[in-house]
Amino acid sequence: MSKPSARATLPVDPKEIIWNPSAEELRRLTEEMPNTRITQYNNTNTQTRVDARSKLSTYVVTDTPELYDSQTISRAEYERVVKLQNDYVRGCEMVLIDGFIGNDAEFRVPARLIIERSNANVAGMQKHLYYPATEEELQGFEPRLTIIYTPNLEMPGYPVDRLIAVDLDNGVTRVFNSDYFGESKKGGLRMWNQMVYDRGGLALHAGCKVIPVGDVKRVGLIIGLSGTGKTTTTFTKQNNSSPVQDDFLALMPGGKIYATENGCFAKTFALNENDEPTIYHAVTSEHAYLENVSQSDASELDFYDTSYTQNGRAVVRMEDIAGAIDAREISSADFLLILNRNDNIIPGVAKLNRHQAAAYFMLGETRGTSAGGAAEAGKFLRVPGTNPFFPLNTRSREIVSGSCSSHRRWKSI
Repeated sequence: MSKPSARATLPVDPKEIIWNPSAEELRRLTEEMPNTRITQYNNTNTQTRVDARSKLSTYVVTDTPELYDSQTISRAEYERVVKLQNDYVRGCEMVLIDGFIGNDAEFRVPARLIIERSNANVAGMQKHLYYPATEEELQGFEPRLTIIYTPNLEMPGYPVDRLIAVDLDNGVTRVFNSDYFGESKKGGLRMWNQMVYDRGGLALHAGCKVIPVGDVKRVGLIIGLSGTGKTTTTFTKQNNSSPVQDDFLALMPGGKIYATENGCFAKTFALNENDEPTIYHAVTSEHAYLENVSQSDASELDFYDTSYTQNGRAVVRMEDIAGAIDAREISSADFLLILNRNDNIIPGVAKLNRHQAAAYFMLGETRGTSAGGAAEAGKFLRVPGTNPFFPLNTRSREIVSGSCSSHRRWKSI
């Protein structure tokens, strides 16, 4: 457990705090949770109150709401809810996790999660996805992005008394009254998206894999909303291919790719060893953290139980993914695969030229899935291929681009 001396730099003042506990300690804390059970594979399975992201409760903090597509709250309102959360945290024991989004020395972002001890499974899952800091780095760790997470503090006046307040200017997201891990994961990545934009790149909600083709290896990016098959496609081993990254990538000028996460947050509904052996073996590792997966009294998991929830999830370590390749070994991508769950598009598979692909990418025709919550499931949507978590208004920026290999320069109006 690494505890720097600079406690005064924390944005909150907890009653007690557990600094960067080990994986073993986080597992022990998770097992203490009354809503956690041990499965037949000796990993943990936690039943949460909330089983999807709360888009209707998510607000960007700003006094210039016209610049954002997202819902917004004013700075004054934000300061009000900050005080309520800070006052609450003073009476709580919290867990703090430090690590990096990304592992490339040129573009890794120090990030921190501070969450109630009573929801230690979220801390354990986030520790899996952060790239680790060394002991020396932890001693002077200064996060660029911070998540302050109080799953048990209601916020009356907001949808279902829940609030995710995103302060992009200061790199802080505060979460109220949700115990779903996705708010921690996406909280960091949403703010990271803004940093990618500011550096002139594209933040892609995409997987990445390497596919041998004859004597060469092709690098593909797989784009799609959560629930469209992105993770399945990324980790399927066709042609002896190798996964690189599951969920978010930065595509920079010149085509350079940067990864974000040291693991995967995979849907488990209908998971089976024959169709998805790579994900299945990682999910059934003792190191995996499961969330909302149907489990019998005999500790047996049922990935097909629709009466329980179809939003079962698991966080797995990248080291438990067979054949995974470090993103730092990838120079650039060769092709883009855009997934779409619409059932009214003919043909079912299409090869697009450069201009068609660019138009389709930005048009973002798709259909929502249960991963985005009940409000989006089954609805026809337009989500530009950058990702569904970038908060700036598309009408407030312009893209100046040349050929596929040229540099892009993004400018806010």
